[in-house]
Amino acid sequence: MTSFLIKAHEDRAPSSWTRTHADCPFCQIIKNELPATRVFENDLVVAILDILPLRRGHTLVIPKVHFPRLSELPPKFSAAVGEAVTKVAHALTLALDNTGLNVVCNQEYAQAVPHVHYHVIPAPTFGKQPPKAPSTDHATLTQREMHQLEYEGRTELDDEDAAVLAEQIRSKL
Repeated sequence: MTSFLIKAHEDRAPSSWTRTHADCPFCQIIKNELPATRVFENDLVVAILDILPLRRGHTLVIPKVHFPRLSELPPKFSAAVGEAVTKVAHALTLALDNTGLNVVCNQEYAQAVPHVHYHVIPAPTFGKQPPKAPSTDHATLTQREMHQLEYEGRTELDDEDAAVLAEQIRSKL
């Protein structure tokens, strides 16, 4: 699935705001200047629901210090992010009754916001919610077609669903 996300960024130039955080939306969220649905927070890390999730429960784990590259993140924050990813992943598996996850961290390439962050994305649950059928005569979809449809089917996170989901996740932390 992530191959479609990465492919979309192949010809994109690296971000020009790699060292400044004045315009960084994650820094603004950390400072409560932008709204976000927080599911976990401590002194070093915040975890929020993605506003354009790939799937229900798609969560971002973000260090509270602005570094665009994971390779430059201080060890103290790397450890805190790793611990938070584990906690969030565990809570998501319980809240959604789905143990399948994809955990992704991009550095420059395919990184939409140049601030270190991990995506914790629940796996599809096609048995419970089938993918949207393509407008073709094909009865079966390849894995690639399923991933493409899933990516194209992203919708903005609804505030009410976000509040309910965040409470479900927080209750499992």
